[in-house]
Amino acid sequence: MSCDELPLIPMPLRVVGHVRCALPDDEVGRARRHLVSTIDVLPACAEGLVGIEAYSQIIVLFWMDRAPRDPALLIHPRGDDTLPLTGAFAARGRARPNPIGLAVVDLLARDGNALTVRRLDAWNGTPVIDLKPYDHYDVHPDPRVPAWLRARVER
Repeated sequence: MSCDELPLIPMPLRVVGHVRCALPDDEVGRARRHLVSTIDVLPACAEGLVGIEAYSQIIVLFWMDRAPRDPALLIHPRGDDTLPLTGAFAARGRARPNPIGLAVVDLLARDGNALTVRRLDAWNGTPVIDLKPYDHYDVHPDPRVPAWLRARVER
């Protein structure tokens, strides 16, 4: 069965904002660690931002609207052919059955309905579907990860 054959369900997702990023799409992933972007929250959702500036990080869920639509379920993580083939659910790439992106970002500033964030690997114009505060509940101090990822982090 390919991803195209998976059942679809009606999913009334609402766009709450859009990403504003000055970099071209092909540079966003490489610059992620230091990339500063803006999330323009729609005015109708701005009330939902009350109190968000009390957090140092937030979770951003976004719709990868330009991701491949028939993704392979076995991939080389980060597009690196030297890494072992890995299932899409065990990797963080764009090729997924549902193109939902997730990033934990540094919240640098709020100016009305605009949030300035660092570490968001989303392209300019990407729809944002939700924002959540990141707090102690989400922290896992010593996660188990595959050897190939541990080796990359230790570099």
